[in-house]
Amino acid sequence: MADLSQSAEYLSFRSSIPLRKIVVDSSLKDWQIYDCGPKSIKCPLICLPPVSGTADVFFKQALALSAKGVRVITAVAPVLWTVNDWCESFRKLLDTLELDKVHIFGASLGGYLAQKFAEHTYICPRVASLALCNTFTDTSVFNNHASASLFWMMPSLALKHMIMGNFSCERVDSDIIESIDFMVDRFETLKQSELASRLTLNCSRGYVEAHKLHELPVTIIDVFDKSALCNNVMEELYKCYPQARLAHLKSGGNFPYLSRSADVNLYLQIHLGQFDGTTTAASEFPLMQR
Repeated sequence: MADLSQSAEYLSFRSSIPLRKIVVDSSLKDWQIYDCGPKSIKCPLICLPPVSGTADVFFKQALALSAKGVRVITAVAPVLWTVNDWCESFRKLLDTLELDKVHIFGASLGGYLAQKFAEHTYICPRVASLALCNTFTDTSVFNNHASASLFWMMPSLALKHMIMGNFSCERVDSDIIESIDFMVDRFETLKQSELASRLTLNCSRGYVEAHKLHELPVTIIDVFDKSALCNNVMEELYKCYPQARLAHLKSGGNFPYLSRSADVNLYLQIHLGQFDGTTTAASEFPLMQR
């Protein structure tokens, strides 16, 4: 068991915030969410995890930001096989929760899907802003479009091996090691169908039509040390969002929201603070004055 899984902070999160399962259509497949902070907020921050993540990997953001009056929802989708199906299901989730617009913090695959949902709904916008962490705009970076259609039939062990290959084995500090251990611990709870569907979404041919999002407020949170994504991917993200605010971390690995949570939370607070006093405020309080 990872140390973070035994920490007082994580245990407090799990004991105080119930995991909700929400069915949004006739398929009876459910979204799993943790909903923290004031329910009166109708434009919350929704956190979307990477391929290997569960909804609780953002527990540090949920606890810290909800204490400042931010409504934070961490969410994972049911098994879905196309980006369009994911976007439609996410839209139905927002409808079910009676949320017209949301801010989205997405990591890796979660960041890609956040962008695709903003693109999917750009004519009638449902996204107020994006905070993107260690993410990408084009799935060609993974070089396995051809095999994506076969993931559904591959055994769980093979799928796990594909994902584990992206976890850094280099010598890193204890906070990064703890973040990796925690993610592996969460990762091991995922079923074959969940892994296969996420990898299919991650690797099926697709890219973000960023020109449709040029008016969307964006903050890019990235790390300068070793992560699963190369510098070329980061540079392409910057090119797609020349207007974006850049929040750089010297280190943090693949999961800085765990290993450098104080820094990430501050950047998210600053990002959300630009909406203080507007109809898309994510907090009951002025974030920039706290």
